[in-house]
Amino acid sequence: MNFTIATIPGDGIGPDVVREAVACLEAVGARFGHGFSFVPTLLGGAALDATGSPLPAETLKVCKAADAVLLGAVGGPRWVGLGGAHRPEAGLLGIRAALGAWANLRPALMFPELAAACPLRPELVEGGLDLLIVRELTGGIYFGERGRSADGESAWDTERYSKPEIRRLLGVGFGAAAKRSGRLCVVDKANVLESSRLWRETAEAMRSSWPGVELSFMYVDNCAMQLVRNPRQFDVIATSNLFGDILSDEASMLTGSIGILASASLGDGSLGPGIYEPIHGSAPDIAGTDRANPLAAILSAALLLRHSLHLEAEARALEAAVRSVLAAGLRTADIATRGGAASSERIVGTHAMGAAVAKAVAEADRPQRNQL
Repeated sequence: MNFTIATIPGDGIGPDVVREAVACLEAVGARFGHGFSFVPTLLGGAALDATGSPLPAETLKVCKAADAVLLGAVGGPRWVGLGGAHRPEAGLLGIRAALGAWANLRPALMFPELAAACPLRPELVEGGLDLLIVRELTGGIYFGERGRSADGESAWDTERYSKPEIRRLLGVGFGAAAKRSGRLCVVDKANVLESSRLWRETAEAMRSSWPGVELSFMYVDNCAMQLVRNPRQFDVIATSNLFGDILSDEASMLTGSIGILASASLGDGSLGPGIYEPIHGSAPDIAGTDRANPLAAILSAALLLRHSLHLEAEARALEAAVRSVLAAGLRTADIATRGGAASSERIVGTHAMGAAVAKAVAEADRPQRNQL
């Protein structure tokens, strides 16, 4: 089968990690007999520099014509002084809205080989960690009315949600929980925020449609505490845009490094394909130095195979390749054992890590090709 993937390297280390994810997808294609056409395009700071817009019309055209979008990272200190509508992050928010990618899946999976990199006591994560944060992505305070007073002495950002927005996101959360261990925790701030009370009311109204899912609620401040106190109590967390942004970054550190966490941003497909990106930032201080961890981008490519291209065997093969490379002791600096001197570990750069994963894909036993 042949597929078209729009690639958005973006800013900072984005080009470094997207390059390795593309190489791994090419290895998957060679192994399973698929053809991937990669069409590069611009977003964020790179787009601002080239076109004056953080989200050029040509980028949307390329992305809407593709089967999936693979994104690196956007932003950096060189663009901080620009106005809100002209900052790189405006392009990221804009493409999510334009492609109708309203549900962000952020799995926090601890690989056993990286248990030593977790900052928590070993007994708190004994047996591993596997939780999923389902974050609403195109509503809430990031998209609400905002402004400043005429005298510049005050500013406001508005948190607004509708029942349909909440219902569709919670539907993804309930569905994911039903396929996992059957536990969904809706995180909010219902003791203070009216919008959070609407989240609770909507979740309660949906409870009867998912009799196999245990529904619970938790305030966001308590959830932040519980993630470091007892992270294994969670299976699926569903929450708003702002809260999900913060909590998923916190959860990433429980797995050892933000450099290994992938994400998938999905909608119903009516406006465009899914967007797949690592949750880390652009890290401009290490861009082009061969020091970035490409595993989050590579694992995002695995989610791309699974959710947009419906190639489950191929997705599993790529994830297995990552595990085999970690089991062999290869580490980028951010996931090395403290001090980086463990005898079983070998610290490698961005390209070497990506090449090792691609090689592991190519050399694994060849299963039957996906017949979709």
